[in-house]
Amino acid sequence: MPTSVNVAVIYYSSTGTVAAIARAIAKDAENAGAQVRLRRAAELAPQAAIDSNPAWAANAEATADIPEVSPDDMVWADAVILGTPTRYGNVTAQLKQFLDTLGGLWQAGQLADKVYSGFTSTSTAHGGQESTLLALYNTVHHFGGILVAPGYTDPSKFVDGNPYGTSHVAGQGDIPVGEQTLTAARVQAERVVKFTRALKAGLAAEN
Repeated sequence: MPTSVNVAVIYYSSTGTVAAIARAIAKDAENAGAQVRLRRAAELAPQAAIDSNPAWAANAEATADIPEVSPDDMVWADAVILGTPTRYGNVTAQLKQFLDTLGGLWQAGQLADKVYSGFTSTSTAHGGQESTLLALYNTVHHFGGILVAPGYTDPSKFVDGNPYGTSHVAGQGDIPVGEQTLTAARVQAERVVKFTRALKAGLAAEN
């Protein structure tokens, strides 16, 4: 019987692009045989700001049924796939706020030796996809995590061109997630599950 794998897909999304990718990655990880928790970071923006943007308000309503992430989701997971739109080439405050609450787990060594990976979206092709994912991965290094990026390990990666993680150019929210991004999400999810299963089985055999 294959080794069981727990995958937490944890994301922040304002207008819905990253939420769509998160749902796809969660489904693909399930299809690859993992147990999956899909979790969203808590919103920090005031309601007035959300209501001022119809797409933001619509996404908040559409994802209200997705549980907010808690530290327990990190403990439960064998692999964590983190998603965030770019904010000036960096991680959103909402996702960073959650990561900043994990100091106790980090000190206890409960974030180490897990697999981590990430995904993002930007308005333009050069709007910070790589820098956002690299900034996110700095946290993985501090956790003592094992980074599993997609790389150029599938022919489709030479089409979307981002070895750091799944990414999408959303324009002003008017470019929906399409087949290229969904293919990237599948490749990344399957790769994360594959290597998490191998790592977990190997560690179990050593013990």
